[in-house]
Amino acid sequence: MNFAKIFLLEDDISLNETIAEFLEEEGYSVSSAYDGDDAQELMYENSYDLYLLDVNVPGLNGFELLKSARENDDSVPAIFITSLNSLDDLEVGYKSGCDDYLKKPFELKELLFRVQTLLKREFAHLHSEMIKISDKIEYDMLSNELKVDKKVVRIQNKEALLLKLFLQKRGEIVSHGVIYDTLWDYDEVSSDAALRTYVKNLRKIIGKEKIVSVKKLGYKFTTE
Repeated sequence: MNFAKIFLLEDDISLNETIAEFLEEEGYSVSSAYDGDDAQELMYENSYDLYLLDVNVPGLNGFELLKSARENDDSVPAIFITSLNSLDDLEVGYKSGCDDYLKKPFELKELLFRVQTLLKREFAHLHSEMIKISDKIEYDMLSNELKVDKKVVRIQNKEALLLKLFLQKRGEIVSHGVIYDTLWDYDEVSSDAALRTYVKNLRKIIGKEKIVSVKKLGYKFTTE
């Protein structure tokens, strides 16, 4: 499993479904929207690992959508998928804050390669695919494995999702709502008890002091 959550904005229903099904078969979780206004609301309310955004869509267009997100300190990697291909369009796209630009029509395999590349670069500022949690503990972003003294420690899928979310939001308070949206799909029932268990299990491995409970707000992952 890749665990990554991808948000897709594409107003062509058939293409939207084709891309979503393909990425889900590759192990990703995909949420979709067909217009810019719905997309903006979903991006604001939920936590994603990557945005795939068409440009010419009803409502807020893709350029405006991403520009607005960046102005609100949203740093989630983004790829524009669009038939616009002039240099001016490319310039506008990159200035609005995208990380990559894929011209239609494209092969699904090419899209997958670009998605994989961007997700590997989520923590590019660390110049490593291994995220160091402590002297003996690290997290492998490629395999989604938690390692202690270089040995893999098995954790549940949802615990891996939770740890990855904490690593992405280090030093920030992560609300219960964001955690629930990340760990549970729309057809699953979230559980306070289950979340407490996941946190407890992670604390046993990485240290209780790393995951701080913030009363009534959520949790904060600290490197201190």
